[in-house]
Amino acid sequence: MRVALVGCGNIARPYASTVAAIERLELAGATDIAPERAAALVDEFGGRSYETLDALLADETIDAIVNLTIPLQHAAVTAACLDAGKHVHSEKPLARGYDEARQLVQRAASCGLCLSCSPATLLGEAQQTAWKLIREGAIGTVRAVYAEANWGRIEKWHPSPVSLYSVGALVDVGVYPLTLVTAILGPARRVVAYGTLLQPDRVTRDGVPFALEIPDFVVATLELAGGAVVRLTASFWVEQYGKQRGIEFHGDGGSLHLASWQNFDSPLELAVDGGGYAPAPLVREPYQGIEWGRAVLELADAVAERRPPRASGEQAAHVVEILSAIDESLQGGGTVEIGSDFPQPTPMEWARSS
Repeated sequence: MRVALVGCGNIARPYASTVAAIERLELAGATDIAPERAAALVDEFGGRSYETLDALLADETIDAIVNLTIPLQHAAVTAACLDAGKHVHSEKPLARGYDEARQLVQRAASCGLCLSCSPATLLGEAQQTAWKLIREGAIGTVRAVYAEANWGRIEKWHPSPVSLYSVGALVDVGVYPLTLVTAILGPARRVVAYGTLLQPDRVTRDGVPFALEIPDFVVATLELAGGAVVRLTASFWVEQYGKQRGIEFHGDGGSLHLASWQNFDSPLELAVDGGGYAPAPLVREPYQGIEWGRAVLELADAVAERRPPRASGEQAAHVVEILSAIDESLQGGGTVEIGSDFPQPTPMEWARSS
């Protein structure tokens, strides 16, 4: 599969390096509103630098697009790529509203194209192992989940933090555990949330002050269709090295702690029969960190096998509805219902039950 990147910002290099290293993928090129960034990327990893998105989409040799534009542009860019006959993997969120996300899913289906969306960390070894243990009943029926997405004051290290603060911690990082938990346990049905601004006034690394308008601390409680209750925290103030991190699954017979919802080599611990946590071995040797290109390889496999990708557009649209419901609860208070569904993904072949 020949793949091109649209948007060459902070996340483009990890995508380019991992895509270029996967034998079944070819990095065909890239484009960016700052042409010099696309030129620098392809100089390092290969492919052609396209002056505009239209020029890239006109290249009939390109099979798929990885949409790495800023969140507010995701839906428009994805729609243009689908209209050009390209399969798409989009960074999160798929869109800013559920209706817009659902229309993208319908657009892809009507065109016979595959649409996938980050986060795709379900594809990682630690995450697949956690899911396998839950499927096999290692902790019994899961009834409560604690999910923590504390990412700290990102202006300390991020070169362009304002674009991420404009969507908030819930959309940028809370979506990781939210996507993972719903993939494993199924769709959400209702949510109630609280949010606040812990530190409204911030300063970039270059000394430029800016003010936040979206809460930098959010706590949401979700009821899943299967009965489990999820407490999700997302913060752009509490640091990521704190004790509140990862995901804890609590079941009738024990608990499972996944220390990192994004790293494929995350520590995984299992506690059963009232005992303490002990390390749980992973199903195979993990990739160190995040293999961003694995989501693109999964898209290629889905195209070849004529099936939905595991990080499907349908689930991404459901997650967008959850995000919108949380925002509605933050604005008006009270519980908000969630109506959409999605087909749950299947485990990776190498992580299926024996």
